[in-house]
Amino acid sequence: MSAGAEVTPEFQFLCLAARPRPELTRLRELLRKGIDHQALMRLAEGHGVRPSLLDCLGELSWETVPDDAKADLERFRQSHLLKSLTLAGELHRLAATLSDRSIPFVAFKGPTLALALYGGLAGREYNDVDVIVQQRRIDAAEDVIGSMGYASPQGDRTFRRAFLAAQRQYAFVRVDDGAAFDLHWEFCGAHVPFPLAPDEIWDDPALLSVGGRDVPVLSAPNLALLLAGHGTKENWAMLKWVNDFARMIDRHPALDWGALHARAQARGCGGAVLLGCAMAEELLDAAVPQALAPLIADSDRVRKRTAVMAGTMRLGLPPPTQVEHFADLLLCDRPIDRVRGALKLVFTPTAGDYEAMRLPPALWSAYYASRPCRLAFRTAARRA
Repeated sequence: MSAGAEVTPEFQFLCLAARPRPELTRLRELLRKGIDHQALMRLAEGHGVRPSLLDCLGELSWETVPDDAKADLERFRQSHLLKSLTLAGELHRLAATLSDRSIPFVAFKGPTLALALYGGLAGREYNDVDVIVQQRRIDAAEDVIGSMGYASPQGDRTFRRAFLAAQRQYAFVRVDDGAAFDLHWEFCGAHVPFPLAPDEIWDDPALLSVGGRDVPVLSAPNLALLLAGHGTKENWAMLKWVNDFARMIDRHPALDWGALHARAQARGCGGAVLLGCAMAEELLDAAVPQALAPLIADSDRVRKRTAVMAGTMRLGLPPPTQVEHFADLLLCDRPIDRVRGALKLVFTPTAGDYEAMRLPPALWSAYYASRPCRLAFRTAARRA
């Protein structure tokens, strides 16, 4: 971490615990100096790194940890393990059905990321299973998920196509236990570029064993680009995403990071790879790949954004529950792409426009005209 940076003991403890190779000696020193364990647990929950915290506290024999804090974390461990096993089972079931229907797919994040980077299904926090299919097979994949007892909380197919298609993903939930799938045909919304394109993943998926079944997942280079793009899209607001990227660097030292940056740069978002490396170094002391260190040092934008985002985390406040509007424009390297992305957002109807003024389907095209007015009115009202 940067010398002299203000940081709460609890957030410092969390960063040391979340490293790919935790600093147990320094963690023990912090415990003995005194830690607000309730604040530590709130931070760990907000940043999605409770499994890493649990592992480190266990390694330290739960020294100085109050019984109630230990009991709360043990309850989380049990519920998280149950959820992880459930979601892994659902992925296994979905993979079998998609394969039977000859629908190509790739699973990413969720159980597969936990296995690939953390060594176990419960090694990382997650709440759903993410699967991407080719756009032309979306309807067929939706039918498969529906046959498994899932329904979308985002309305029927016609509504989703009208108001959610620009997000390029749909959510599906099973009511009885809350298990959830996110079905993608792209890795980001239509208004921004992304380091990884879907047409780059179908020829070389890796295979990962989940519950005894080989599931297609992203290759290591593609996973690195996915993590860089996803963290940047979310403004690197959670330590969990920084931890993912730090582990990617640590677990795959042979990756050609110069080539990965060039691929992302060609798609208009090379800064995402640099930001991921800079955040991992700043907060988790990860070694920046040699090929990228000069690029980070020469980029005022990357260094300034890293300082702002890391500085906000160090205040020791829980991360925001929602990323601010337009935050994913950080993916855009060029100012002109940020302007284009903002304009697309302004003129693309969303479910929020429908909720604000419910029109019959025959009039849904009117939302293209009413949305800019609604946004302008809302902005003026906030300023007032």
